[in-house]
Amino acid sequence: MIPDSLKKLIESFKYLPGIGEKTAERLAFSILDLEDEQVEFFSESLNEVKKKIKKCSICNCLTDDDICSICKDDTRNQDTLFIVDDAKYVFLFEKMNMYHGKYHILDGLINPLEGINPEDIGLEKLVDRISKGGFKEIIFGLKPSIEGETTSLYIKKILEGLDVKVTRLASGVPIGADMEYVDNLTLERALSDRKDV
Repeated sequence: MIPDSLKKLIESFKYLPGIGEKTAERLAFSILDLEDEQVEFFSESLNEVKKKIKKCSICNCLTDDDICSICKDDTRNQDTLFIVDDAKYVFLFEKMNMYHGKYHILDGLINPLEGINPEDIGLEKLVDRISKGGFKEIIFGLKPSIEGETTSLYIKKILEGLDVKVTRLASGVPIGADMEYVDNLTLERALSDRKDV
């Protein structure tokens, strides 16, 4: 019933995370309502982002240059390095405008069950950068999961010989959450990371 070109567009939208059949259909039909210039702009943007976006040669953040704007910025705090496992977290923290140091994005998290070992996530590049960079503090902002915890502990062990303070983002029970629905790992972390009142 649906024309082949429209079916193809629906299938294309389903490649995106969180997009099921109904949402893909809604998006595809909404494309038909756009002006030709808007569709052209959308199409060019998709092609351009695939061709131009690459990883920064220093920190692995997404950029369309060899070095990203954060690594180029000499006004940023050179003493702290914020380690995350996904470039989207850099953009999240940058929007908040609270952190003004440098970043490093890992190529994932250690996960032996999926065959992802320490040598697969770019740790040599990170350790080399830390040992040459003169950082005074390393902040872990890795995903709050078993894999994130394993990766943090592994990196901390590697950094033991260096004169650098290692911290991580605070975690625990979110404000407004019902304790009954908070998972065990979060509750355990909240209890062990408790603070004075």
